[in-house]
This record gives sequence, structure tokens and C-alpha cells, in this order.
Amino acid sequence: MKVTIIKLSGKKLNEIGSGFDIVKLIQSVQQSGSKVILIHGGGKQITEWSKKLGVESEFIDGQRVTTDKVIPIVAAVQAGYLNKLIVAQLNKLGIDAFGISGIDGNSFRAEIVDENLGFVGKPYINGTLDWLINMINKNIVPVFASICMDDYGNLLNVNADYFVELIARELNAEEVYYFSDVNGVHIKDITVKVMSTEEIGMHISDGEITGGMIPKLLSAVELINNGVKKIWIGKDWNFDGVTGGTEIVKSY
Repeated sequence: MKVTIIKLSGKKLNEIGSGFDIVKLIQSVQQSGSKVILIHGGGKQITEWSKKLGVESEFIDGQRVTTDKVIPIVAAVQAGYLNKLIVAQLNKLGIDAFGISGIDGNSFRAEIVDENLGFVGKPYINGTLDWLINMINKNIVPVFASICMDDYGNLLNVNADYFVELIARELNAEEVYYFSDVNGVHIKDITVKVMSTEEIGMHISDGEITGGMIPKLLSAVELINNGVKKIWIGKDWNFDGVTGGTEIVKSY
């Protein structure tokens, strides 16, 4: 079974159904015989709603500090409004989509990895994924919000890039596409077309890669090292080929 994972950042979600070729990409991938899983973030919208509600947004190394005031906003915006918006738009455009989160199905857990980040967790597999495999084998596209829970039932904010990494490794995905508002990885204001896993480490150490791109690229390194054949990070997809973007390759 071939699996392709498409990850949408919160900054890209507003384009669903309005000129963004995500539907064409899903259809193209399905026609090639691969099964599609879509995973989304929601950071931009969580920040917007936090501001409306008078809750401050704070970040450490690109990850949101998630207090007891922030986690309800994360759950409501990401797993609620945004998840259903994506599913509605995909269904409208002929893609059979099913909205879900890392809490549903009792197959995932997360554990807090840094107390300074608050209710932020790193996800892991807790049970079987047979139900997910059955779903994608019927050409239903699962649309995952990455929020998870711990063993005590507490909700934990999970970076969607880490959730991508977990699913890709567990299902031996062949391709991963990261869509954002940034047209690839930039080094000194230049978009790098191809970047090796070794170069990623060097650029992070040198401070040339910062913010939310750090967890994305660290996940990409893990995926390439664990057998994913193609990873692409960018903004726009052209079906005569890739327009811009950065492809991540393994160092030898």
C-alpha cells in the first residue's frame, strides 16, 4: 500500500476551495494508486482567536507556549472550526473526506516534552491503526487535526509536523508534501531548491533556519532517514511540475 501525506499549515488553510490546487493534488495522487492522508495545523487562526479573546501568544523555538487558557482555543479552532471547514470544502469539490483528530480512535497519545511549553506534547502510537488503513483503502481522505491527549485525558497541543512524522513512519509513507505560505526553505533570502539532511543541521546550528521551519525540517530529516522517498516543502504546486519549493534529500 502506497501512502502519501499532505500537510497544510494554518497559513494555507484560507485557500481551500479558492484557487488552491490541493484537490488536484489529491486526485493526482489517488490516480497514481497512492492513498492520501491530510494533516493540518492552525497556528495562524489560533493566534487570531487568542488575540480576540485577550489571550497572549508566546512561542519558543517555533512552538506555541500552551497554557490552560490557550489549550481550549487550540481545541476549538483546530479540531473544531478549521477541521470541519477543510472537510466541507473537500466534500464540496468531490473528495470524500472525514474529519478526525489525534484524540479519536484511541490510537494516539502524547506526552509533555518541555514544561516551559505547557500543554504541548510529542505524539506516539497507543493502539492499532487498522481503522485508519481501512478508511484510506476505501479512498476516504482522513483529515487530521493534530491535537492529542495524554494518559490522563488532558488535551495536548501537538505540532502538526510531528504528527506528520508519526503517521508517515507508522504507515511507511512514500511521499510527504508540506504546504505553507513560504515558497520553500530560504537561506539568506534565497529559496533553496534541494537541501540535504546534513545541510539542514548545519543551517539550524548557524541560525539561518529559525521559527516554525525548525520542527518541520527536523521531522523531514527523520522521515528521509526512515525511508520516505520524497519530501517537498513549498507554497504552490503546478501540475506540469513543481513551482518553487524545496525538496529534501538524504546525505550520503
